[in-house]
Amino acid sequence: MRKAYSYAEAEPLFKRSLAISEKALGPEHPNVATSLNNLALLYYVQGRYAEAEPLSKRSLAIQEKALGPEHPDVGASLDNLARLYRTQGRYAEAEPLSKRSLAISEKALGPEHRNVATSLNGLGTLYYSKGRYAEAEPLFKRSLAIREKTLGPEHPDVAVSLNNLARLYYAQGRYAEAEPLSKRSLAISEKALGPEHPDVGASLDNLAELYRTQGQYEKAEPLYQRALAIREKALGPEHPDVAAGLNNPAELHRTQGRYAEAKPLYQRSLAIREKALGRL
Repeated sequence: MRKAYSYAEAEPLFKRSLAISEKALGPEHPNVATSLNNLALLYYVQGRYAEAEPLSKRSLAIQEKALGPEHPDVGASLDNLARLYRTQGRYAEAEPLSKRSLAISEKALGPEHRNVATSLNGLGTLYYSKGRYAEAEPLFKRSLAIREKTLGPEHPDVAVSLNNLARLYYAQGRYAEAEPLSKRSLAISEKALGPEHPDVGASLDNLAELYRTQGQYEKAEPLYQRALAIREKALGPEHPDVAAGLNNPAELHRTQGRYAEAKPLYQRSLAIREKALGRL
């Protein structure tokens, strides 16, 4: 689902799959949990968090009852719910879920499984968001090492881990360490996912931020513009990620004293955020 229009096509299919599973298998079958999780993920990527949450919770409850509290699928569902909370800044609710997800994955699958890397990445992102950089760094590094070993050096998940580690270094002012990681992440994403994928937009945005902070405005601006265009096309003009994509070039223009160009970007970013908050 790389284009915004495919979300509209996917939603009725996921809903129909859920209805069929519930009718044929009963409301507490693991297949129902899978259908619920798929629909929740669809709503998550659209920024429809209030609709995603009850589906994720129900999916988790079904899996815990049907499969047991230490099944790998339970760990994956915990990670998805933690990500939903983390995206909304609900860190106190996300942290125990992320820690439990990691413990389940390590015990059930072994310390070098790709699911462990996902859980490590989620917990690292949580710590990063809370400014706990010293705790986040080893988690990001371990996630990256697992993904490179199990998936290969050019897998999109490797790009995600590189990007997260680059963001961490950026936040610490370690720009010389951040830049090669950002560039490698971008190159992997473009090759693996295509030049218009949202993950490419995220990598472009992060590299642009790195340049802006160092005063390299001529390098930053075209990256911001391309990142925004990708997000608008892939996610739709009112997605929360588009708001972030608008705010960043607005900051660049403000820094340069280009206030007339910055103002409409700030205003549009604010309008998107207010609308998104109204749905919560």
